[in-house]
Amino acid sequence: MSRNIVAIVGSYRKGGTVDQAIDEILAAAKAEGATTTKHYLIDKRLSYCTNCRSCTQQEGLKRGECVQDDELEVLLGDIDKADALVLGSPMNAGSVTAVMKTFIERLISFSYWPWGQGAPKARDPEKKRVAVLVGSSAAPAFFAKRSGDVLRLLKTAANLLGAKPVGTLFIGLAAQQQQKEISKVSKKRARELGKQLALSSL
Repeated sequence: MSRNIVAIVGSYRKGGTVDQAIDEILAAAKAEGATTTKHYLIDKRLSYCTNCRSCTQQEGLKRGECVQDDELEVLLGDIDKADALVLGSPMNAGSVTAVMKTFIERLISFSYWPWGQGAPKARDPEKKRVAVLVGSSAAPAFFAKRSGDVLRLLKTAANLLGAKPVGTLFIGLAAQQQQKEISKVSKKRARELGKQLALSSL
């Protein structure tokens, strides 16, 4: 049975560094027989989380329902059917992009957090899928990975979505040109990760 892989792209630039890397990952996975879907967050109607916490009040394994009427539920429905995820965002001001941060904040519905409880608790700690995390930065990769929060926040998102991260790709010096093709080394690493997603299981 072919594996279903869903990619969530938090970049503002289609065809940019993160998008190119994710395309390589998905192409390699597809070559191994996987079914792939890619969602650009910039194309989705996603409202900001208002911290009303309505979605966190009901106990149970099923994620809470957000009171906001937008396209998040459709996006999460696709993720529910996925065997593997690819989560990607470039670094902006030391963190993920605003659109990726908006998406991550909305994932609070995967937590149980009734009023009076000090902190949220994951509704379902079981990992049902695997994930690859992709980031990029204008700074050198070794520096950006240590000084920024991109991979940490993408890992948080993966965990909330019931996914175990099994690999990362972080590409530095991504702002040298307006349109820059990713290196052969990055393409090779991306394809290795795509093959891994298509063939690995928990």
